[in-house]
Amino acid sequence: MEHHVIIEKLCSCAKKEGMSQVDTFGERSAAENAAQTQLAYMQSSFCGKHQFDITEVEEHFVIGMLGGGCGCGTHEKH
Repeated sequence: MEHHVIIEKLCSCAKKEGMSQVDTFGERSAAENAAQTQLAYMQSSFCGKHQFDITEVEEHFVIGMLGGGCGCGTHEKH
């Protein structure tokens, strides 16, 4: 079974870093570790206008923004 790490919405910081919106792993533990690593990187290296969290959805790990986004006013820009 494949397990995915999904960035719910690519913010401008994620786009600048060239991050993939979906990464696929063969093992659940590898996907979970990758999601935790990615979350830590995003929290420490991005602009700081927003925070992120991980939600597990049917054996997949979704990284989403907390608090409504990055302050740009609209997510259509991202």
